[in-house]
Amino acid sequence: MKHKIFLIVATFVAWTLLFILQKPVFLLVYDGGLTDLWPVVGHGLPLDLSMAGYLTVIPALVLLLSDLPLAVFRRPSADRWWRLALAAYFGVASVAVALSFVANMGLYGYWRFPLDSTPVFFLTSSPADALASISWGQGLMALVGLVLVVALISLVFHLLYLKAFRQKGKRKVWPVVVELLLLASLFLPIRGGVTVSSMNTGKVYFSHHSVLNHAAVNPLFSFMESMSHQEDFASQYRFMDDAEAHRIVADLNRPVGSANHTQVLRCEQPDVYVVILESFSDTVMHTLAEGMDGRKWPVTPNLNKLSEEGIFFRNFYANSFRTDRGLLSILMGYPAPSVVSLMKYPKKTAALPSIASHLAKAGYGLEYYYGGDADFTNMRSFLVNQGFSSIISDVDFPVSARLSKWGVPDNLLFQRVEKELKVERPSRPMMRVIQTSSSHEPFDVPPGYMQDKTLNAFAFVDSYLGDFVKSLRKTDRWDRSLVVIVPDHLGAWPEEIDNFKPWRFHCPMIWTGGAIEKPMVVDTYASQQDIAATLLAQLGLPHNDLLFSKDIFDASIPHYAFFLMNDGIGFIDADNTMIYDNKLGRTVIDEGRQNGKNLQRGKALLQVLFDDIARR
Repeated sequence: MKHKIFLIVATFVAWTLLFILQKPVFLLVYDGGLTDLWPVVGHGLPLDLSMAGYLTVIPALVLLLSDLPLAVFRRPSADRWWRLALAAYFGVASVAVALSFVANMGLYGYWRFPLDSTPVFFLTSSPADALASISWGQGLMALVGLVLVVALISLVFHLLYLKAFRQKGKRKVWPVVVELLLLASLFLPIRGGVTVSSMNTGKVYFSHHSVLNHAAVNPLFSFMESMSHQEDFASQYRFMDDAEAHRIVADLNRPVGSANHTQVLRCEQPDVYVVILESFSDTVMHTLAEGMDGRKWPVTPNLNKLSEEGIFFRNFYANSFRTDRGLLSILMGYPAPSVVSLMKYPKKTAALPSIASHLAKAGYGLEYYYGGDADFTNMRSFLVNQGFSSIISDVDFPVSARLSKWGVPDNLLFQRVEKELKVERPSRPMMRVIQTSSSHEPFDVPPGYMQDKTLNAFAFVDSYLGDFVKSLRKTDRWDRSLVVIVPDHLGAWPEEIDNFKPWRFHCPMIWTGGAIEKPMVVDTYASQQDIAATLLAQLGLPHNDLLFSKDIFDASIPHYAFFLMNDGIGFIDADNTMIYDNKLGRTVIDEGRQNGKNLQRGKALLQVLFDDIARR
């Protein structure tokens, strides 16, 4: 019985050490060394102890029950059942811990934040697309890593529990009491003490270097925390009194001058083409790279040219970091939250107004083109709820055309649109959305543009985007066409950049087409959530129900860019650039005039956003 007291303590210690061992591996891969190992281990210890506490509860309970002096627990066969129960538990627990470690290691390079519930949503909606970014080599490495970690954890607990039920003798009361006290004491590390606040990932953040904070986070705890907070919208991001938050947001929407709207379109009901470019950034537009001939060329010559021929929005920012978030902002004028995908909640997105729903009321036809799986991340319900009657996706192409891991490559996607435009003669104006995917990892496009694989993918998409605009220009549709070109989210270039840098979210938006009155450069600060109100205003349609979207061409209202990273807030206007790290609980960037001005604005916007999500 004394041995079982030891086992409870040893189980807790073993889990803790296994979690600590993950940290040097993470640092070697993503920080290039172990210089900061001890600060990472020390600050991350509370989460590791908490998770170890969770994982020790069931073994402690089994050991306690097996020692109770009750007849049902003293039968000769009872010990065999206890052993089987513990073996099953440690099998499941070792797989869960190993999965969290391997998934965190694999995904961090793409997402730059600790493991959360996002992979579950992606895998349940479309497993093939969720795994499309992973090459065969990476998948094999992940599988091998998973098997090795499971084997290591299983071996540790097999050796630890080898003699757990072999000791016989008279059962005493005092060891049972001690085991009960140990079981109860697990509450302390699980909760993080006896104070009012409970354990959360933010408690381990300690550095201005985000990789160190993320190394300190226990990935399994981070995943569990994210899963448990998915439905609890009303209680999240409570920075200030609700009345104060709503007052600040009302001031952001209140006119600061007389009505002063600039009309930039020359026709009333143009055909609208919204081209959503996967992972493009402002930086990639200004990048020169080695072409196949060894000379340096612009990566996006067509995009650069279109920015000069049309309307270029120079201070434009993405709202978020994933496609499912970005589509919400672009098409619905809604600042997508970073910690939850609202596409997961069709009831809520169905209650939101959108560009498409407004245009449908105005008599527009609606078509959506995407070369991938339209059921990925609940996209189909998201689009149908907006009123898209025609959704072209991978299943509408021949199997031979689904050449990439993301389905149909963008050259065939653009060619499909061009082909249909040649035969379609709709009697009403149309809105067509074209969502690209070839510039997504693993960047599996044909070589021939740039020597760098990633930049080659951007150049590939740019080439066929240019061809599409040229083909449209040759038709009689051009004079009544407005082409809106915008990335879906923050850019994938440069690689391995910090999400808490404002230029990471800086992205191009270009309006072109014969419906444009004249070329111009717009310096107004804005983000993807403002596309909806701006476009509807140009078409003379009401947009008062778009609570978070602003008309970029209305000089009478405040203008700013608002964006969210996991887990932080960005707010930029002409006076000030502010980024707040919610995990650290402090401002990491506050530059320009009027320092501190945008912190309360950003917090209030996020708080009101979650109020709005909760009531939908």
